[in-house]
Amino acid sequence: MTLVASPPTTVPVGGPSLPQERRLVTSIPGPKSQALQARKTAAVSAGVGVTLPVYIVAGGGGVLVDIDGNSLIDLGSGIAVTGVGNSAPRVVEAVAAQLAQFTHTCFTVAPYDSYIEVAETLNRITPGDHAKRTALFNSGAEAVENAVKIARHYTGRQAVVAFDHAYHGRTTLTMSLTAKNQPYKNGFGPFAAEVYRAPMSYPLRDGGLDGVVAAKRTISQIEKQIGAENLAALIIEPIQGEGGFIVPAAGFLATLLAWCRANGVVFIADEVQTGFARTGAMFACDHEDIVPDLIVMAKGIAGGLPLSAVTGRAEIMDAPQAGGIGGTYGGNPLACAAALATLDTYESENLVQRAREIGTILTGRLNAIRAFDKRVGDVRGRGAMIAIELVDSATGEPDAALTSRVAAAAHAQGVIVLTCGTYGNVIRFLPPLSISDDLLVEGLQVVAHALANA
Repeated sequence: MTLVASPPTTVPVGGPSLPQERRLVTSIPGPKSQALQARKTAAVSAGVGVTLPVYIVAGGGGVLVDIDGNSLIDLGSGIAVTGVGNSAPRVVEAVAAQLAQFTHTCFTVAPYDSYIEVAETLNRITPGDHAKRTALFNSGAEAVENAVKIARHYTGRQAVVAFDHAYHGRTTLTMSLTAKNQPYKNGFGPFAAEVYRAPMSYPLRDGGLDGVVAAKRTISQIEKQIGAENLAALIIEPIQGEGGFIVPAAGFLATLLAWCRANGVVFIADEVQTGFARTGAMFACDHEDIVPDLIVMAKGIAGGLPLSAVTGRAEIMDAPQAGGIGGTYGGNPLACAAALATLDTYESENLVQRAREIGTILTGRLNAIRAFDKRVGDVRGRGAMIAIELVDSATGEPDAALTSRVAAAAHAQGVIVLTCGTYGNVIRFLPPLSISDDLLVEGLQVVAHALANA
């Protein structure tokens, strides 16, 4: 670790004024962060885990500054939330203006126009040119639950299919849809009824099975074990997030969609993590020209404020009775103001193209590592959503211990990376789209050094 002079006591908050540099002035975590972590342990439920116990006081561009004055390279974006950057100027300005007007009325009591504007924008930018409707909620899990509710009401059926390695949330229904037991499901049952699991296309671990063939395998299982006539919806992440950034083989999604269309099954795309320029397209479905019946969005939608949405075919979205969907905070005016500024930033600053540029750097650098280090079993993803899967170089089996060591070493050197995967052996890269090339490359160099010495 290189120690440098401490920064001024007053740290510029966000925006271009925040120095874009990795700067370590204490060990990670520093003494002030350690003191706050002790307070967290005493005051906050132990069930609320922390990946890296550094306590943040400022953020912007591609860095986060902690209470000890350390400036860390952010390759996680708060789990793909701050795609436009942390404290993006347009978002800050929009939220401040709304804050001066009013903070809440509840849209279902006394509505306001920004909710409608967000809905109109999502109806325009989501895949497909059919008539659409949108409903706003607070979190990805809440949006997923409502998508399932809407699909069940529309079809009059109850069964729902989710996939191996899926992650959809931590409520009772979304835990039921989620595949991974630890830490998301363990001890929290019983789970929701009429939820079934089907095999996912996972090219690294299913022998590179052709996408169409893999989909036919999945369809055969659904038809035999559930029956299309009982199935309300199939829900899938076009690129799986927490499950390990698994990109299904070409043709897998399209074949499933065609089957859903032929059998009156609602196809739900969970784009909570993949949405909003993250993958080098506005939505991951766009890469394969997939037009879902319902699309679920959250994370990158509002620059860090809590907001989520379900957008879909008008006839499906209009099926529930008035009052059947909604909620006290859904589409809060502050979050809607943030969303409008965020969505405008994605489009006006061409962040789809920026995500592609970031993806080129990520895949180029990571594949160069893979070329000489056989412990990197796979480099996969799209755009600014890329991962490496770490394996035992002799057997190809997942190596979770190695993954933990690499992540911990990167954290100690001031680079925030996140792990994921059913087997705990995937490091995911989700930099803010506002990060500079130099900062991104430096962060990758730190990770490469950590891997070489793990």
